[in-house]
Amino acid sequence: MNVLGRTPRSRLDRAVLRLAERTPDWLIDPVPRDHRESDAAFRRRRRVTGAFSVLGAGMLGLSLSQKPDSKEFYGLTMAVAGTWVAGGIASGPLHLGWMRSARETVHRPVVTPVLTGAGVFGAFYGAALVAKRIPVLNRAVTRILRYAHQGNPALVTMTTLTNGVAEEVFFRGALYAAAGTRHPVLKSTAVYGLATTSTRNPALVLASVVMGALFGWQRKITGGIQAPVLTHLTWSALMLRYLPPLFADQPSIEAEASQQRD
Repeated sequence: MNVLGRTPRSRLDRAVLRLAERTPDWLIDPVPRDHRESDAAFRRRRRVTGAFSVLGAGMLGLSLSQKPDSKEFYGLTMAVAGTWVAGGIASGPLHLGWMRSARETVHRPVVTPVLTGAGVFGAFYGAALVAKRIPVLNRAVTRILRYAHQGNPALVTMTTLTNGVAEEVFFRGALYAAAGTRHPVLKSTAVYGLATTSTRNPALVLASVVMGALFGWQRKITGGIQAPVLTHLTWSALMLRYLPPLFADQPSIEAEASQQRD
């Protein structure tokens, strides 16, 4: 059976086909669910998510324009998280989701999302080694890692993980549901990437597109936000722990702090 619905014509098509054929059904087949809502509720969800998307994106850009380890940075990043959560809750019902097991039983997703987060971190760590050799990406990664390198570890960890959960509540919870039944993964990922452009950081935008697609796929398969939340938390925690030391030797990592002292 051709899972793509057509004859594969390119190497990419054939590679995807082979991967799909070798992947267990319980990892790629969506769990049945009934999340139908009235037309009025759906239209309201779209209005709410549209408004909060613009508001949250603006606040995200503002938060990452603040100085590392400043009260303004910590306050605004927590405000961004609050905005995403408020928008998610205000839009309508949210769902945790379910996942099939190899034994065809249904359970809340836990182990698979955590392992997925760890695996994706490994891929990103390898990409970071390459990014160090590309000036534009090296500058972009260093610029965002200053917040971890120069900040209070406890506060940076709290704001990072809190925002990770909040983003999933909004983008894979509310906004995914507002995207409708046609290409919700593509639509929610596109809005996620557009919101991140407010940071004017190409590394963050690229990461948001890659991870947004993964989180969106998890939302599609499980029907809820628990899987993307756990993957996001695992990935973020590992990135926060192991990426700053990798770029600690970059002269620009302390440049802003030196300017502040002068």
